[in-house]
Amino acid sequence: MMLKLPNTKLLIAILAVLATIASAVLYQRHEAEKAAAILLQQQRDAERQRQEDEAFRKRVEEQKKQHSHTAGNEGKTWRNYIP
Repeated sequence: MMLKLPNTKLLIAILAVLATIASAVLYQRHEAEKAAAILLQQQRDAERQRQEDEAFRKRVEEQKKQHSHTAGNEGKTWRNYIP
């Protein structure tokens, strides 16, 4: 009986340490998955923002072309105007 009691205490201590290590590993894995999900979402957001910026730039360029084209025609009409 004397020999079993220290062995049982040692076994319980070892199991407690292993449980603590396992929980730390699971927590790290969970945090790593969370960080990966956040990074993936940031990448998606950045890609969506890049696409929106590109579409905005295209609209601005089209508007510039329309305005400069109109202004160019107005100058020609005033030069050709005969009262």
